[in-house]
Amino acid sequence: MKKNSITYTDLSKKQLQHLKELYVQKKVECMSHKELKEFVLEIVSHQINDTIGKEEEMEAWMEMSKFYGDQFDIVILDVQQKYANIENLQNFEEDSKDHRLELLEKNNIEKSKQDMWDD
Repeated sequence: MKKNSITYTDLSKKQLQHLKELYVQKKVECMSHKELKEFVLEIVSHQINDTIGKEEEMEAWMEMSKFYGDQFDIVILDVQQKYANIENLQNFEEDSKDHRLELLEKNNIEKSKQDMWDD
């Protein structure tokens, strides 16, 4: 019986590794400058933004620290100042919303209570 197609299981680990390396090399060579930039943007964005847990967050922090070098502290301070007011406003709005919801709930409870003398 003749095999229809070759699969990865037909290759040794070393052969599969070389095939993958060849694919990566050829894939990158065939990409345009625009495609390369979009691909790198996607990878870096995923690497930095989609961190899970403290270890990955630390890796992202170290990556940013290396990139910005001596300017990292300045960039951090700028971000803190720029977004402090926005966070304060959001916290205020959330607190106000929670307070309004509590008052509405309390008011509804008060309305639902009936005085035994009211008929």
